[in-house]
Amino acid sequence: MPLPTTATWLLLVTNLPGHNPTLRMRTWRALKSAGAALLRDGAYLLPEAGSCRKVLDEQRTEIKRAGGSAHLLAFGADSATQQAELAALFDRTGEYSDVMQRLEVIKGKLAKLSEAQARQLLAALAREVRAIAARDFFAAEARKQMEWALANAESALNARFAPDEPHPAHNIVRRCDRKDYRGRTWATREHLWIDRVASAWLIRRFIDRRATFVWLKRIGDCPKRAVGFDFDGAEFTHVDSKVTFEVLLVSFGLDQDIGLVRLGALIHHLDVGGIPIAEGPGFATIMAGARRLQPDDDGLLRAMTPVLDSLYAEYTIAER
Repeated sequence: MPLPTTATWLLLVTNLPGHNPTLRMRTWRALKSAGAALLRDGAYLLPEAGSCRKVLDEQRTEIKRAGGSAHLLAFGADSATQQAELAALFDRTGEYSDVMQRLEVIKGKLAKLSEAQARQLLAALAREVRAIAARDFFAAEARKQMEWALANAESALNARFAPDEPHPAHNIVRRCDRKDYRGRTWATREHLWIDRVASAWLIRRFIDRRATFVWLKRIGDCPKRAVGFDFDGAEFTHVDSKVTFEVLLVSFGLDQDIGLVRLGALIHHLDVGGIPIAEGPGFATIMAGARRLQPDDDGLLRAMTPVLDSLYAEYTIAER
């Protein structure tokens, strides 16, 4: 998680009158809604960001008006370690992960829902994500991934019920026809890792079954007629928060395949971070072992193909 090193923190220390449970509950709800971290009973922490000071000041005023005591203190972390520890109290990855799981359930039911039902469910999730984002003071990869997943689900919904509806500008990825990519030479950087090996597998399995691959020592050596992927300036590479595997899914209309989408979430997490996937550490370990055993990238792709086949099969069956 990228962390500011000079952030100022706000600490509200309270002592509420015991005879006023209504005030206690109202204070707790207001601070929870604002995203405050509870350090101990009566001590609430927020970063000096946005309207946080206003929220804490309002609660301090209300508590004092009711006969309690409250003090608002501002301070800076005394080290990068403390800064990281305090910022970690505001990690919203778990909340995004919960919403992501429910989104996957909804996506699996889209074909059976009416337009009104589907839009209502997605709108409810979007409101929840906005509420999380409002208290996500150190927005990291999980937030980008969640917002992309929602936009992608909305695009799928529009494609079904309103095919002429324009896509959001920030979510535009060029659509391609697989017929134009048959029997092509594809090129990427050598010494394959997660995104590149998965993208090569995806290309050969779903886009161009007769694909041949060139593994580049230097990007400048890419053949002119080759289709480049996963490097700066390549025809297919990272776009906004999408990794190359996810871009290929969207580009070739494979983003409605729930097994591939789930595999994309795994690749995304291992490549750039974000919402953790349970299988991630195991897959990365297998990949690292295969790199040690295989003499070259052709051998590595052959070794990882049954692993990716197996993951795709399980992800697909698990959603039925």
